[in-house]
Amino acid sequence: MPRMLDVSEDVRAEIGDAEADRLLVGDNAPGSYDCTSCRTPGDSEQERTSTVLFVGDETAVLAFAHATCIPSQVVQVAEEQLQGAVRSITGNNGSGDAAQPQGLTTEQAVLGITSGLVLIGDELHPALVVEPTGAIARPGTDGSRGDEFLQLLLEQGFHPVHRMDQVPAMLHGWSILLAVGQLHAVLQPGIGGGAPVAWWQAHAPLQVTEGWRTAANKSRTVLVFAAPAGAIGQQPREDLLRDALDRAAAGGLLVAAAMPLAGT
Repeated sequence: MPRMLDVSEDVRAEIGDAEADRLLVGDNAPGSYDCTSCRTPGDSEQERTSTVLFVGDETAVLAFAHATCIPSQVVQVAEEQLQGAVRSITGNNGSGDAAQPQGLTTEQAVLGITSGLVLIGDELHPALVVEPTGAIARPGTDGSRGDEFLQLLLEQGFHPVHRMDQVPAMLHGWSILLAVGQLHAVLQPGIGGGAPVAWWQAHAPLQVTEGWRTAANKSRTVLVFAAPAGAIGQQPREDLLRDALDRAAAGGLLVAAAMPLAGT
């Protein structure tokens, strides 16, 4: 039976016209599936369904999601990350795992990410706090100018945060990749308008709390705060994390952006 599948031009270019046509007529597409964005059941015979293609160095994996959750797209990820996604799809508290940032040169520094709910005004927002383990140097330099992490992010479209009283502006082209309820990557625009690439990616998918995931699926937006090494630290509770964010903001050591929630 024909499926109500959305196959983007980018996905079709990767898998070929013949395979795309087979999907559309139902030969290689599941009827029912678990949406890898919101983790609820979907049915490609009854509702619009997105085909999303993970592409690694040697492996490509096609996944399905509600079209209302995410559009059909190609997501380029490292092979190790793709294998982690495969294990998660076929198959700690959201803080701490680290991966080397893409697009920023580091001196053996890695980025740590902590998830938490942040109160702004009267509303709780799902947030990620990014902090490197050491100084970040500008690409092509020897690091003699010191830590340029915040300046590099400002050049990418992040905004300074002086008080934690306003929701940061949306950073278009960036997104948060959540699959099967786990955090996989922070994606940035590809060079020349190409497919998104991972700016940060987890060595293994990170679990987030049910409250965080519910809030993210409701708003479809995640707030991303970033601070230089040592400004935030590993905080065991959300109230302590908020206190650290307040201190970093007051000290001029915090930048932020809102990013849409994407999925697999």
